[in-house]
Amino acid sequence: MKKKTKSRKKIVHNRVGKLIALIQLLLSFICVVMVGISGLLPMKYMLMIVLAAFLLFEIPYLLQYTKGKGNIIGIVISILICIGSIFGIYTISKVIGLMSAVGGAEYKTDNMVVVVRKDDPAENIQDASDYQFGVQKALDKENTLKMCKELEKQINKSLNTKEYPGVVEEAQALLSGELDAAIYNSAFVSLIEGSIEGYSDQIKVIYQYGIKTKLEPVENKSVEDAFNIYISGIDVEGAVSTTSRSDVNIIMTVNPDTHKILLTTTPRDYYVPIPDISGGMPDKLTHAGLYGVDASMRTLEEIYDIDLSYYARVNFTSLIKIVDALGGIDVYSDYAFTADAGGYSFQEGMNHMNGEQALAFSRERYSFSDGDNQRGKNQEAVITAILNKAMSPAILKNAGEIISDVSDSVETNMTQKEMSKFISMQLSSGASWDIQSASTQGILAGEYQPCFSSGGQPLSVMFPDENSIAENSNWMKQILEGN
Repeated sequence: MKKKTKSRKKIVHNRVGKLIALIQLLLSFICVVMVGISGLLPMKYMLMIVLAAFLLFEIPYLLQYTKGKGNIIGIVISILICIGSIFGIYTISKVIGLMSAVGGAEYKTDNMVVVVRKDDPAENIQDASDYQFGVQKALDKENTLKMCKELEKQINKSLNTKEYPGVVEEAQALLSGELDAAIYNSAFVSLIEGSIEGYSDQIKVIYQYGIKTKLEPVENKSVEDAFNIYISGIDVEGAVSTTSRSDVNIIMTVNPDTHKILLTTTPRDYYVPIPDISGGMPDKLTHAGLYGVDASMRTLEEIYDIDLSYYARVNFTSLIKIVDALGGIDVYSDYAFTADAGGYSFQEGMNHMNGEQALAFSRERYSFSDGDNQRGKNQEAVITAILNKAMSPAILKNAGEIISDVSDSVETNMTQKEMSKFISMQLSSGASWDIQSASTQGILAGEYQPCFSSGGQPLSVMFPDENSIAENSNWMKQILEGN
């Protein structure tokens, strides 16, 4: 009788063990499919994973036919693999979702605001329905008109508006009491503050409205071919989707076949026209970002006579997060100096930096006689250090954490599939990259020059060095052609 009972328990154990092994097989299959969908791993690694999943199923399943405690060991193995598969499915799903959130950007966002003086009693747009609103249409006519229509819907009446030649004049009229309220794109606050000290402390926002504009899609391009990507560092913290000045303007030329990368920086104060915006009047390159990342791309394409396929926008917040998520980076400094921001000191040669230090290193320019030109070189050094560490296969173990940390402060029009394809290509080849740097030089103007975005107000600018432009344009083209 006892023998029969023991035999029945053995049969039950075998059936339970086989069922758990089959559940393990199903979860492993789902995990493998998710990895395949992600496109992150090359085919040779996928075949290895499939083979490993099959072997890991065979072992606990066959143990269910053994005597003694073999079936119990098989059940324990299956349960552990099931837990691992569930974790893998969750991680891959999260990585795909985060990459999709970061990539495939199709819109630029303009944050339009209504502001009043800080001591004004109005707290919302309804309180200001009878106010006179200042507007300027020279810089941002389309968005200003959209904002006015939206406000008229909100207050259910026509707006009483007064037009000004520029955003600075509009802001001055508000502070002087000539106007009750002002309407403008928040991206232009940096222009106002350049002319009115402490402006932001003297006003308050009572209404804001985000306007999305679709960007032109990338056509007939693949990360398998050589390409240019524009890296834009915007001068704000927080959300990265809003239009803003671009203080960092780097073109990354990538050739996957030769494994060469060229980083070319252009000074933010370069005095050039903004295509389709300034009507031929020169402006600072950094101001192109006020009209969207597409305006910055068109300006750089015009300067270098190249095509920019992709872009990546990062802000001050994201640089800190990226560097910290990578566990710090090693950056080469041409000089020993102390940065104004944070008071961090750097030695000539290699420096290990956390996120805050890397940001301070990237922003400093007053410590150098070459000012903005040297700052551009330092920014390239930081990006080179980030690329060197990020392209290491070992970094994949923290990929999910890194993407999660920076997903809200990085934006690119490269799709999730394209990013995955590029990562897969890198893992497949395992080759190291030859990263080179170029800095396009400029000549500081002896006097301030009138700029389009400032309403013709003279600002400090840098004249382009045509020889430097031609040299770096040719270098980009050579990298693209595989030379």
